[in-house]
Amino acid sequence: MGFPEQQQQVPGIQAQMTPVPDCGENSYRGSGKMTGKATVITGADSGIGRAVAIAFAREGADVLISYLDEHEDAQQVADLVTEAGRRPVLMPGDLSDPAHCRAVIARAVEEFGTVDVLVSNAAFQMTHTDIEEISDEEFAHTFALNVGAYFHLVKAALPHMRPGSSIIGSSSVNSDMPSPTLAPYAASKAAIANLSASLAQLLGEKGIRVNSVAPGPIWTPLIPSTMPVEKVTKFGDDTPLGRAGQPAELASAYVLLAADDGSYISGARIAVTGGRPIL
Repeated sequence: MGFPEQQQQVPGIQAQMTPVPDCGENSYRGSGKMTGKATVITGADSGIGRAVAIAFAREGADVLISYLDEHEDAQQVADLVTEAGRRPVLMPGDLSDPAHCRAVIARAVEEFGTVDVLVSNAAFQMTHTDIEEISDEEFAHTFALNVGAYFHLVKAALPHMRPGSSIIGSSSVNSDMPSPTLAPYAASKAAIANLSASLAQLLGEKGIRVNSVAPGPIWTPLIPSTMPVEKVTKFGDDTPLGRAGQPAELASAYVLLAADDGSYISGARIAVTGGRPIL
């Protein structure tokens, strides 16, 4: 099926994509599964994080929208949360800085009084055909944002979480089927799956559930901002379903893991991959 030729600068702006990703703005219908929950979602301005924010709000949750500097995209999400009758909180900043991770949680506690659901979703990737192209700084940044932020957010949130709370990490099909051109990203996503499994065992006695979601090729701003044109135009065509997924197609998986419907699901990894298997 493919996409038109397009390129952006990192981190990418959703509003400038063709077609604009479907994050459920016109399709997701809530049923009160998360009424009154206080949630934190990173990378919530666009893509998967945006779809999750919309779904959580329409299920009755307040949402802290953590993002880097994509202010227009983030404000659109805040408006959608407000339209759903819930409270949005915008929190820009760089999550590769541990101090900012702690500030995100502190802001959530200040605004909501607690943290019921934490979704660590913000991520960085870049395409390289030669490992010598990957700078030390880029490798370190990839792990600081993708894995380090997850660790620091969880550590800061735990004192404010109660039995029944939920933590969700965004892993990837790359955790089991690593793309050679996304080596640092793939390794970091494997670490997220592994860390989630460890945390599920550590935090079970506290009544806190930890899971991860493993998306396949999903049409988000990361694609035109981190992949060459020839990969963008064919993105997702090689999946068994023959196409890339839309962010809206992941929202229900996150709702299941966040809501009381998933009260006995912990240590799991849900694959939303268009048919690509994970181990």
